[in-house]
Amino acid sequence: MKLTKKSHACVRLEKDGRTLVIDPGGFSEEDAALGADAVLITHEHPDHFEEGRLRAALEAAPGAEVWTLRSVAERISAAFPGRVHTVGEGDTFTAAGFDVEVHGQLHAVIHPDLPRITNVGYLVDGSVFHPGDALTVPGRPVETLMLPVMAPWSKISEVIDYVREVKPQRTIDVHDALLTPLARPIYDTHLGNLSGAEHRRLTPGAYTEL
Repeated sequence: MKLTKKSHACVRLEKDGRTLVIDPGGFSEEDAALGADAVLITHEHPDHFEEGRLRAALEAAPGAEVWTLRSVAERISAAFPGRVHTVGEGDTFTAAGFDVEVHGQLHAVIHPDLPRITNVGYLVDGSVFHPGDALTVPGRPVETLMLPVMAPWSKISEVIDYVREVKPQRTIDVHDALLTPLARPIYDTHLGNLSGAEHRRLTPGAYTEL
């Protein structure tokens, strides 16, 4: 499997000539979802779901499909009948040749005064887990954890403890557009020294083979 990091929360996974994209939002490249055979959206926040860009990708590839939670599906399903699938915790499906499990239900708490929205994470081929905006523990071994390193709802100690609980072989940063280059070495050092997993940081456009 080839994993390409896009800006912020978006990643592209490629296998056997097919492409799966997760969370091509407004903080990611405009063409992040173009060319995808399947797109997974974890939740409705605009840094994970940008409606115009997703519609453009679906119009450009008539065979492309989307799997997401209800709040997102309701906004795009009418325009693409039969191509937008609603999922929730415990569901399993195959998208673009990848086997996917759905884990989690709610977005992390930003502040007690703000209502929590739904959020799901996706475990792909039993090895790569993208939790969206939550610290969901999938309850089974994970080789690669896409790790949300910086958000209004998190702090570094919680991120480190999350990695310790999931116990992946490696982490790769996502949700990092809010992190300045000046602060990156601090996060890299703490995650590398304290999380118990190999820590990787990929610049947008860089890729790794898993």
